[in-house]
Formats: sequence, C-alpha cells, structure tokens
Amino acid sequence: MMHDDIVVVGGGLAGTTAAIAAAREGASVRILTHKESTLRSASGLIDVLGYLPDTESATRGPLQNPYGHLDALPDDHPYSIVGEAKIRDAFELFDTLTGDQYLGGHTDANALLPTFGGSMKPTARYPASTAPGLLSRPVDTLLVGFDRLVDFDAPAAADHLEHADVPFDVRGVTVEFPGGFRADAKLTRYVNALDRNEDVDPPNQAAEAIPAREALATAVEPHLENEGRVGFPAMLGDDHAAAVRSDLETLLGVDVFEVPMGPPSIPGLRLQDTLDSALRDNGVRVESGNPVVGYETDARGVLDAVLVDRNGNHRPYHADQFILATGGLVGKGLETNRETAREPVFDCHVDNPPARYEWFSMEAFGDHEFARFGVHPDDHLRPVDETLEPEFDNLRAAGAVLGGYDFAAEKSGSGVSLATGYAAGTAAARDL
Repeated sequence: MMHDDIVVVGGGLAGTTAAIAAAREGASVRILTHKESTLRSASGLIDVLGYLPDTESATRGPLQNPYGHLDALPDDHPYSIVGEAKIRDAFELFDTLTGDQYLGGHTDANALLPTFGGSMKPTARYPASTAPGLLSRPVDTLLVGFDRLVDFDAPAAADHLEHADVPFDVRGVTVEFPGGFRADAKLTRYVNALDRNEDVDPPNQAAEAIPAREALATAVEPHLENEGRVGFPAMLGDDHAAAVRSDLETLLGVDVFEVPMGPPSIPGLRLQDTLDSALRDNGVRVESGNPVVGYETDARGVLDAVLVDRNGNHRPYHADQFILATGGLVGKGLETNRETAREPVFDCHVDNPPARYEWFSMEAFGDHEFARFGVHPDDHLRPVDETLEPEFDNLRAAGAVLGGYDFAAEKSGSGVSLATGYAAGTAAARDL
C-alpha cells in the first residue's frame, strides 16, 4: 500500500512549491500529476500583483509596489487569506531555489519588462537573461525578430513601446536566422543550435560554416546603429543560456537580453528544470502521466486516499494530508457544463451564478465572473462546502484552483501559486 505523509495532486508551480515547502518541514511527500506543468507555456516571469482588480483603467496600474496594495484586495482573495508574511516567505523560498537565475529580490518594487507584443509587464521576479531589457533603463534598444519565428514581430513590438513613451528610442528589425533551418523547424531547434554553438551556414553565404552564435551576431550587427542593447525572443539557449548571451554581447559589443514569449516558453522550461532539481534534492517523489479521478475516506469520513486511473484500474495512494493544486479552468482543475462549474477530483463546492449569461461580460476585456471561479477555502486553505464547513479536515487547496481572484487581470497568478502553495505545504506538514 502506497502511503506518504502528504500527497499533492498537481505538479504545477503551486503543487511543486507546496511539495518542497512540506518536504523542508520533514514530511514525506509525493506529487501525482497527469500532464506537464503549465510553466512550459508561461512567460517565466513571477508576479506578486501588477494591477488592482475592479478599478478604472486610468488608475489601476501598473502598480509600483504590490505589497503596498494588498490591503485593498477583497477578503476572499487568496492573498488576503494567507497574509503578507506568507507571501514574503514564499518568495524567499523561490529566491533560495532559483539562486542567481532570477533577479528582483532586492526590492519590493515591481520591475517593468517588454513582452513579445510590445506591452509593459510589471513583475516581481524576472530571469537574469531579461534584466538588461528593463524599461527603467534609458538605453536605446534594437529588437530583433526572425522571419520564420512569427510569434515575435519585432518592428510591431518596437512601435508599441514607442507609443507607450518609454524613456529611450527603440527600433525593430526582422532578420533570417542563420543556418538554413527547415521552415517548419520547432523553436527548440534554434535554441539547441545556439546552446551547442553548432556550425551553421553564415548569412553572407561564405564557403565555410561558422559557429551559430557568431553567425547570429554577423546577421544582426549591420542593423545596429547607436543602440546600447539588443533584445531577442527568449530562445538564447537552454543549458548554456548564460554563455550564449555572454558570447553575443562580446560579439556585438552591446548588452543582450531576452524578451519573454508565449508557449513554448524557454524561460518556463528553464524554471521547470530548476524546480525539478529542487524536488529531487528535497526527496519529493513525482509520478506523472495518469489522472487522479477520485478519492476514498475511512470509516470516520476522513480523507484517506486518492485514486489514480491506470488503464481503467483505480490505484489508491494513501496519505495523512492532501493538497489540491490541479489548476483552474485553463489547467482543467475545474470543469464546466451549461449549468455549473465543478471541481472533479474531490467534488469540492464551486460558487457560480445560476444563469450562464452571468458568467461573463459582453465586453472582451470586461469583468468576467468565470475568471474568479474556484474552490473557496477557509483561513487554513481547506476548501469549504455550501455551509462554509471544510469539505475535509485534511485537504488543502493552492494555486489557480482557488477562487476569488482574476489572475489574468491582476497579473498575480504565479505569486498566488507560490504563496498558497507555500502556506498549504507548511500547514499540512505541521498538522502531521
């Protein structure tokens, strides 16, 4: 019989943080996850709070100091439930786990970074590879895109930043990535070429191949004018990303930075690798590939096990404490039909308006009720039923499966995952 102190259902940022926090308290922990973490699709930026919800657009942000606005959040917001101290503890743990891979821990203030669409993104922690691109630095900037990687339109992004009145001049150019890769090559093919510094055909069609980093610098250098930094889509290597960026800086004679991208996210993959190493270092067992489909209780009605579906067979995993971190609507941690929303593993209560047309606003960027769907926890992060009683005394929830906040509008998703994951993990371990 499989038995652990704590079983975490879900292997994203919230579940991983919960597992590591619990393991550091001395608990034996197992993560059960069906699919790959959503970090692989995320930007790699780690937010606390970028905007206040339900405020006029002219006054809503971006926020300079997120901690200074926590008391303005609703009482049922996850941050209001865990409190500022736990948020800070969670970010301290994140800083410990990521080391010099991430920056921003020196201040409570948000940093502003450019995104692939040319908008300004407020964030609390950012990969070191993005740091030279901080919008607070008044350094003229060249953005570089590639003709076969259409997700980053560098000239359009530069125009958007210019219209945002950034304190520097910015231009965008599109070049051909050297090497003659196939038109349908995956992003990781380009990443690997730079990571390994493969010999590729240079852009000037010289007879001999040259290393990929040198070839890329050769393609970009003629477009430089008086800029002091160059921004590339976030694809500058994986295992040797720091070396790729350092070599390009030496070859071009300017600062080089990465612009956060959408999926597939190379910074997200780098962060996932770091957190996977932390799980191993802290003795957390991870089982993936099969869904958790239900649960068992003992004779007293206490949650005793979760059931994992393996080819139609339901295998129980027993524990003393459980943490639900399966994500929200996007991550399939919540399900909906035409009448209601539900949490499918433990069948926890999810509040939603009875009329489906009340779930959303007719305006695309309006106040959508469905964005705040989720289980509602008590002060100990235990999901409660319709009478506000805990569904189970030994079940806690963390991350996007929680209701009461709109992570997309607030730019708070990763911060809530860290804070509630940390709070749930430490509380579960201390209740053993």
